[in-house]
Amino acid sequence: MPSFLDRERSVAPPGYSRWLIPPAALAVHLSIGQVYAFSVFKTPLVERFDTSLTAIGVVFSIAIVMLGLSAAFGGKWVERNGPRKAMFVSGVCWAGGFLVGSLGVATGQLWLLYLGYGFLGGIGLGIGYISPVSTLIKWFPDRPGMATGLAIMGFGGGALIASPLSSALLDRYAATPSEAIVPTFLTLGAVYFTAMMLGAATVRVPPPGWTPEGGAPAQAPPAREQVQDGLSVEAAFRTRQFWLLWIVLFCNVTAGIGILEQAAPMVQDFFTGVGPAEAAGYVGVLSLCNMLGRFVWSSTSDALGRKRTYIGYLGLGCVLYLVIAVAGTSSVALFVAVTGVILSFYGGGFSTIPAYLKDLFGSFNVGAVHGRILTAWSCAGIAGPLIVNVVADSQLAAGRSGADLYTASLYLMVAVMAVGFTANMLVRPLSASAAPAPGPAGPDRSREAVS
Repeated sequence: MPSFLDRERSVAPPGYSRWLIPPAALAVHLSIGQVYAFSVFKTPLVERFDTSLTAIGVVFSIAIVMLGLSAAFGGKWVERNGPRKAMFVSGVCWAGGFLVGSLGVATGQLWLLYLGYGFLGGIGLGIGYISPVSTLIKWFPDRPGMATGLAIMGFGGGALIASPLSSALLDRYAATPSEAIVPTFLTLGAVYFTAMMLGAATVRVPPPGWTPEGGAPAQAPPAREQVQDGLSVEAAFRTRQFWLLWIVLFCNVTAGIGILEQAAPMVQDFFTGVGPAEAAGYVGVLSLCNMLGRFVWSSTSDALGRKRTYIGYLGLGCVLYLVIAVAGTSSVALFVAVTGVILSFYGGGFSTIPAYLKDLFGSFNVGAVHGRILTAWSCAGIAGPLIVNVVADSQLAAGRSGADLYTASLYLMVAVMAVGFTANMLVRPLSASAAPAPGPAGPDRSREAVS
């Protein structure tokens, strides 16, 4: 790769403002966040390939699986090579996914859509998702929840841009949406590649010894498994706390992603007066809630504590899913409001988890640990859409329609959230023998933040 992508070439010069990092991260996350608007393409793709909702839903699931796997296996590579090279690789894979996917649509080969948007695009999603996280935590050690929320809210907000843009392109390029998918994919790929390259050119890593104004200078951690400011990814991976958090993230994501992936068809099935344009607008509203939740709730967790914040996500989430199952068809406003809050919790769960990991395991390998735990997202990317789509297809086969297609899956989501709630309640700070030692910037506060 070109040498200007090397980590050494991206060290911030004197006087560089750390507030330039969140916009660079947003350029990447807003681009890859388009995946949350995939439901806009579901009905046109079903018509184009003459197949089922489940078959098209597999495209989304593959993308999310590859997101988690590439984040898990690429986490240490991103830590070594820095955010600039990672953002570049992400942009190439994400734009390439649109290109290969459009070829699959043009030729009627569904497997090429799986390979392009799903497999290749999913690699771009994973590398792009984790690329700015550890960098932001290093630039904002004083406010890690706020910092990760600033970036990760872009991933949730990507659909806020992509949903109306995709809908407009589908209307503009051809007489029917199914005929307009190819030029729409090509246009989106070009736009996102440009934005991601701008983010890669802007991002910087802090110089050795840098500290925010008023703080003590950071020091490089010694090369041993338990280091001064945290555990290595291998050590964290072996702890009970890591796997409890894995379950927490899996359950929170499974419940939210099931609604998000099926959002446009779902709102049309619940309410007969809602058309494709209104459904696209609904996807945009959910994206806004997802985006705001990633910033508001993760920032709140800096004061409230990560564990208490997840109690809210999962406990209130159970109640809200019951409301949809019991009274979801009574009012469009109620349906939108309740699902919007659920999606804000879903987004908040993503942006809070890096700070939760930092509280427990320290900041040394937080990017790589974050990558490993995103395998929960991979599994949830299969489980959530599969639950909703398989149940909906089975209900269709039984002659049911409307909201009845989703009632059973909504009750299943209540159970999933309850499992996550229990796992979060079992999380405890690391024992004295395994916990990170106090770093040079002051005493370790992980116990306070986790409680």
